[in-house]
Parts: sequence; structure tokens; C-alpha cells
Amino acid sequence: MLKGHGWEFGYSPTEEVLVALARVEIGNHQAREKNRTPYEALYIYLLKGIVHGNDETDLGQAFLGNWVEDDSSFLFFSSPADKAIARLLKLRPELELIDDFHFTYEQWQGERLKTFKVADFVIVPVWEKARRTEEGLQIVLDPGVVFGSGLHPTTRDCLKALAFASGRRPFKRVLDLGTGTGILALAAARKGAESVLAIDLNPLCLKTAKHNVALNRFDGIIRVAEGSAEMFLDEPADLVVANLHWEIIHKLIQEAGFRSRERLLISGLMRSRRSDVRRELRANRFKVLKEWDHDMTWFTMFAGKA
Repeated sequence: MLKGHGWEFGYSPTEEVLVALARVEIGNHQAREKNRTPYEALYIYLLKGIVHGNDETDLGQAFLGNWVEDDSSFLFFSSPADKAIARLLKLRPELELIDDFHFTYEQWQGERLKTFKVADFVIVPVWEKARRTEEGLQIVLDPGVVFGSGLHPTTRDCLKALAFASGRRPFKRVLDLGTGTGILALAAARKGAESVLAIDLNPLCLKTAKHNVALNRFDGIIRVAEGSAEMFLDEPADLVVANLHWEIIHKLIQEAGFRSRERLLISGLMRSRRSDVRRELRANRFKVLKEWDHDMTWFTMFAGKA
């Protein structure tokens, strides 16, 4: 399972990972300067085994990123990279090429990512930065090869929930579990949070989130850290954001450090798990203050102590 934002699919592991990553946008400097979508095509190579950081230096200019999932590596390129992969396999014979995939940019993304508004947030792809016209709290985003472009309904509903929570009572310290691109951490900072701790297990998510923090000049407010959600439950926060898999949310609710919080923003829930989460929240003296749903399929909840 991906360790980023909330996904739950009934597919085989390889397909699950690919679907979960299928909200990807990848930027480069030339494309950003021209204010257009950066790539026409993506080439993905699935390898059994872990490709390390020192291996990536020889993968060429077309190399975009490496998503490590359990004991597999997904290598992303902007053009065919058969020769680069062959060189890597020669240097690391314990690795094995399992499959390769090719998508047009819009097929992979699902739709073209362009500037859009959710609540009072304006999400601006970095390659459209020079064309910003919408009024609102602007977040410049370079999503990279991770979840959190803003196109998925759970991300959009979390943005709505952050706006709602801020309107009820401003938050000062926010803990974002499974930050992905950092989009929700950035939204919390835009809403006036004085300190945001953004957590993720995946090194590629960490790189992407740090890049987006720098793009929005929130280095002094948002700290990006590597680790599991459970590792950071003792960190001070008056709002915890958890847009995660159901399995992780279920485990978190059993933890005293999670149950003791004043306010929770929980998302990544499909209809089959909605009632379970509401029941567990009630059992721990939480009241769901507002709920959002997308086509009665994906659910997001904002809860506070009853």
C-alpha cells in the first residue's frame, strides 16, 4: 500500500500502486518558463528490488524520480530509457525488470492540471505561476511523482475542511500525517498556522514537499520530517490532518496520542469504512462537526471533542 494520502482499491499490488500514482504531474524548468504542462509522455519502469539514491545519478537527464514501494522501485522518465535501465541492471544484477508502462501526460494525470480554486484556496501549478489571476490564498504547487496534485476529491474536500475548521476557530499548530506533496500543510500555513509538521514515509514525498514549502516561502513555518504517523503522535498540535488509508486511520484511532487531540480532520475513507470511523470516533468522545462526500464514494470528516 502507498504510504501517502488516502487510497483504497481492489486491484493487484502493481495495478494498485499505478492507479494510486495516477494523479501525477512532473515539472521541469523549461516547461515552467513556457507556462505549459511539462511533459507529453511518461515512461515508468517497475523493478524488483530497491534502487538507491547513488544509483539515480547515472540514469540520465530524462530521469524524473524513483517511487519505492515495499521491495520494488518505480522509475519515472520523460522519454524511453531502455539503455539506462540496461546499464543499471548490469551494475546491479540483483535487480529485476518486472514491467514497463507508457502513458500520455493526460492519461496518466486523468485530466490536465491547471489553476483551480477550492474554498478560498487557489492552487497554482508552478508552470502557470506567471499567469495567476484568481484571487484567494494562493498555493504554488509542483506535485512531482507523488499523490497530492489537488485533483483527487479527498484532497479537495480536505482543503474545504481546513477552511471550515479555520473559520470556526483558528489553529496555531498543525500535524499533517501523510503529507505527499505538502498541499494540506501549505494550506494550513496559508490559513495562519504558526507551526506545521508534515510527515511522510516515502523519501520522494519528502523531497517534493520540501520543494513546495520552499516555493511558497514557508521554510520557517512548515517542517517536513520522515517517519510513520505513529512516530509523531506526541507532537503538539491543535489540529491533526490524516488523509490516509483506512488501515492506518484505524490503527491511529487506537493510539492515545491520536485520541487525545482536540480536533481531527480525517479523509481517504470510502463508503464501506465511513460508519466504522464514525463509530470509533463516537466511542472516543469525538463529535463529527461536518462531513464532506464525493458522489457518496469518498468521505472526509472534521471532528472535535464532544
